[in-house]
Amino acid sequence: MSEESDFYRFTGTKGYIVSRSLVEAVNCAIALERPLLVKGEPGTGKTLLARHVAEGLGLEMESWHIKSTSKAMEGLYVYDTLQRLNDARFGEGDVGDIRSYIKLGPVGRVFSAPKRQLLLIDEVDKADLEFPNDILRELDEMRFTVMETSDEVVAKERPLVIITSNNEKELPDAFLRRCVFHFIEFPEPEMMRKIVDVHHPNVDTSLLDQVLIKFYWLRGQPDLRKKPSTSELIDWIAALLRSGISQDQLESHIPFLGSLLKNEQDTAALADFEERGGDMPSDWSDLGPRFNQ
Repeated sequence: MSEESDFYRFTGTKGYIVSRSLVEAVNCAIALERPLLVKGEPGTGKTLLARHVAEGLGLEMESWHIKSTSKAMEGLYVYDTLQRLNDARFGEGDVGDIRSYIKLGPVGRVFSAPKRQLLLIDEVDKADLEFPNDILRELDEMRFTVMETSDEVVAKERPLVIITSNNEKELPDAFLRRCVFHFIEFPEPEMMRKIVDVHHPNVDTSLLDQVLIKFYWLRGQPDLRKKPSTSELIDWIAALLRSGISQDQLESHIPFLGSLLKNEQDTAALADFEERGGDMPSDWSDLGPRFNQ
């Protein structure tokens, strides 16, 4: 029993509902000292997971938000040659001290931190295909060398690394072999009720029923280019509560559509559906056998 409790160091927080499989994945990554790669569609709480793991374990967190132009070296350090050139031109700063122009990136700052930290590498699939492989060695060895000074930056404490991906492109096999993997499935209605309760604990049960019926119906429409996500559902409920929309009003109409659908073709398609007299679902049975409550 003691060994099991030692293994399960993270069990979730009050602000983040986690499935059993996700709890196991997080704790497996901690135990093996491997990066945790979390995949899932946008809006399923991947980035939020890292924040709550840091909170649950009492760790400070450093974030590296990846862009299409991101390079692996930027995560380690940046040599500010432009600043050094300007200082040389205008007689400012000690241009002979190269170290003063070395700025550590997110990985470098985590490695050099006096205490263990959590490193979030967010949306790794936005970068080019070679990016994940380019950071493999440093994540494995927990050290790197600053080429301009020959200084070696070595992690004082091995950080917990969480990497997220929206699953927009395949990641290299060599990279995947070094990670603990978890795919966040889109929540079923029962789990979604628990998630909503964290953010909006006082929602009327009948109103929430109508909210979720409309939400899952929208997600099931085959013509939608972008399905609404969990985060967009939370925003939509906030708008409904502030406006005072009732359950009856929600049965035949979906208000504040802009908080759910973020594509003009999608909003136009739904408007056309309503204009043609399409029937909005008002009961779980309208969504088919999968959603029979």
